[in-house]
Amino acid sequence: MEVEKVVDSVNAMSKEAQIAEYDTYKGEFEHEYSEKVKNTSSPHMELKGAVEGNFSTRFAPEPSGYMHIGHAKVVFLEQEFAKIYKGKMFLYFDDTNPEKESQEFVDAIKRDLDWLGVTFDKEYYASDSIEKMYEYARQLIKNGKAYVCTCPSETIKSYRMKGLSCPHSRNPEAENMMMFDEMLEGDYDEGQAVLRFRGDMSSSNTVMRDPAIMRIKKHVHYRQGDKYIVWPTYDFNTPVMDSLHEVTDAMRSKEYELRGEIYVEILKALGLRVPRMHHEARLVVKGSLTSKRKLNDLISKGLISGYDDPRLITITALRRRGIRPEAIKKFVMRFGMSMTNSVVDLSLLYAENKKLVDPHAKRLFYVENPVKVVVENPGKLPKSVSLKLHPSNDLGSRSYAIGATFYISGSDADSLDMDSKIRLKELADLRILSVSKEAIHAEAIKISESEAKSMKKIQWVPEESKLECKVLIPKDLVDENENFLQDSLQVSKGYIESFAQKLEKGEVVQLERFGFAAFDGDEGDAKQFIYISA
Repeated sequence: MEVEKVVDSVNAMSKEAQIAEYDTYKGEFEHEYSEKVKNTSSPHMELKGAVEGNFSTRFAPEPSGYMHIGHAKVVFLEQEFAKIYKGKMFLYFDDTNPEKESQEFVDAIKRDLDWLGVTFDKEYYASDSIEKMYEYARQLIKNGKAYVCTCPSETIKSYRMKGLSCPHSRNPEAENMMMFDEMLEGDYDEGQAVLRFRGDMSSSNTVMRDPAIMRIKKHVHYRQGDKYIVWPTYDFNTPVMDSLHEVTDAMRSKEYELRGEIYVEILKALGLRVPRMHHEARLVVKGSLTSKRKLNDLISKGLISGYDDPRLITITALRRRGIRPEAIKKFVMRFGMSMTNSVVDLSLLYAENKKLVDPHAKRLFYVENPVKVVVENPGKLPKSVSLKLHPSNDLGSRSYAIGATFYISGSDADSLDMDSKIRLKELADLRILSVSKEAIHAEAIKISESEAKSMKKIQWVPEESKLECKVLIPKDLVDENENFLQDSLQVSKGYIESFAQKLEKGEVVQLERFGFAAFDGDEGDAKQFIYISA
């Protein structure tokens, strides 16, 4: 009722009186509005407890696959936090699983990071500190916080699910130390023995139920060769490495939130400094896959060409597709630091990319499913034509000799019949004389500018300077259940103007009335492009 009285009172005022009354609160309103815009348009960029001038974090990829856009989100966030808190950022390769890791992936990750423009204050590898990890393992055994277990994996799993103590947990320190030495000497095969942290088998957090912290892996390591056969697990290796390398603030995926408890307990048991932990949600892209196992399966089956397949959201695939690093950064930074999983499509990424490439993208004519057009009075056409490479920026031009035969796209040809009028863009106006499966015949005409406003203006490619062309068009790779979509890569074929021979691989152009695309190189006799967006 009170609100209605106020509204009626305001409505009864003259316009001049309303403006005068508003002016008395104008500053307050504008300040409130600017704060609202600031708070709603900027991503959340604060880490609880972080200290300016005493801040260091790390980007910690496992070199068992290629970086994807989710990794880019993490590393850009860490980079920004290092700037905000005037601190440092390290590159830490979490490489303690010799079965899956390789130098190829290390090189690919470093190459992608360099392309993204991310630099680090130092670089280090978990596998270079294995001897130190053995020392800490022995310290845990000596303090009664770790024991060697030789139960079958199924038994371990059953005990953990039921909250039952393992019989080996009662073994004395000396026996555990002896068995650990036997693990190191190769007396056990893979899966026959593990070192377990003595946590709390009754804990509601199953992670705390005596997790394995050392296991046997008799695979040659890409960096250490066959020097080691006992390797630390993520739960043991990560907190120790973070503490030793003076990480103050560790950013971890939300899915590791429950593992934070074991992270802290292991460091306390070793008397090591405990870094602050900050968790952030994963960036989930609709229609995409990031699982290394599933991607490797698709590659092995020949369903995708590799980690740079244009349907993927790996950094190497996005780079091949013509996406700029700045666009990736602006896209991922929209989401800031959040505990809410973001399920997004890539339209926002494409929009950011378009802003960056549009001023520099040369315009070229491409005709899909080409149809021949023969001009019966070629004498009415210019002998040659010079076309600007950009409508508003000075990127130069390209010139072509003009004959009697051209090609237009099949979709444009389908809309024509006898007496239709079209304008070959920046060249000539035509009236259609006949239409057949073999060719369209036309004559060059002159029309008024007022009539031209309603005419269809289409791109074309001259007979004398046409090149075979195909454009790969990536679609969603998988459905909502992560089932592979057979039609996820479509191919458009046609002719492109011969200026395409001058393009550099990776260069982004706009194929007029088709979309932005990146030149992917020669594929047989054809120039191959990868479609980006409209």
